[in-house]
Amino acid sequence: MVEQSRPALPTIDDVAALAGVSRAVASRALSSEKRPVSAEKRERVLQAAAQLGYRVNLLAQSLTTKTVNLIAVVVNHIHDLSDLDLFDLLLAEVQAIGKQVILIRVGSVDKVDEFLRQGVAYHVDAALVFSDFADAGTVRRMFRSDHVVMMNGRHDRLSPAIIPDEAAGIEAAIADAAQKGVRTAALVTGRASSLVEQARIASYVKGFERYHIELVRTVQGDYSYQSGHRAAPAIAGVDCPDAVFCTSDAMAMGILDVYREDFPNSRPRRFRLYGFDNLSLTDFDAYPISSIGYDKAAYVRQMIRFLSDPTAFTPGQAPVMIPTRFVPRKTS
Repeated sequence: MVEQSRPALPTIDDVAALAGVSRAVASRALSSEKRPVSAEKRERVLQAAAQLGYRVNLLAQSLTTKTVNLIAVVVNHIHDLSDLDLFDLLLAEVQAIGKQVILIRVGSVDKVDEFLRQGVAYHVDAALVFSDFADAGTVRRMFRSDHVVMMNGRHDRLSPAIIPDEAAGIEAAIADAAQKGVRTAALVTGRASSLVEQARIASYVKGFERYHIELVRTVQGDYSYQSGHRAAPAIAGVDCPDAVFCTSDAMAMGILDVYREDFPNSRPRRFRLYGFDNLSLTDFDAYPISSIGYDKAAYVRQMIRFLSDPTAFTPGQAPVMIPTRFVPRKTS
């Protein structure tokens, strides 16, 4: 039995011939990068490619452009509900500029050191760094690239940084509590190692002092629902404060579930409850938690700006600050 040979796959030359353009023009028209080609020629090339069933060879394209269209997103882990809200949006926007995301979990400083010892093999066009275990210089060495964008507060003059400006939102939440007669408060915090968390805690302490609210109790969690659930008895048991502030909505959800009986119809009876992150879940009846948040779309747009145009950053440039706001809901 004679095996029939498979038809040859269409090539870029076939597309160019059908579109009536040069190979170079066809290549530019099909590139995910912004490359000069008229709208009319681009449309002819795209139609020809569709007619022939042509698919771009990403490997060949990467050898030509010196890019792989991969963006590393470096995280501690993904278990906080706020991660889901943010990263779903981020992945969609990265894909919209013709790139894909590779998630790299760095759960400890030891893990960073391990990557460096092994000479990490990831070849990416850029890295977005959320993990608080890695500074900018270390990340540049990890990926052998200068194109890293820092969201963890551990930037330097050679890397762009994007940071939520949390002080205004925190002060507005504390002012709301003070107006409602709050005189004592407890604070449930996240990882002490995080520079962003340290600044967040400092903003709470400053706000409490300004509005003459006594901070009577502090418990460290890890931003997760479970850590809020565990902290609840120590925070709002006997000698309950007038308000409990959490540095993540997930921790506030854990506390709310422990003390549901103290929130009839989600209204506070013994203490007021404030979260942080303005999760999408807080818009639903189950967890109507007053929170502090920022425009996640604006946050992601700044990341995409630096990814799309590295020249948008100049060494020594100040971090881009994303403003936050207080969103009142039933629990306060």
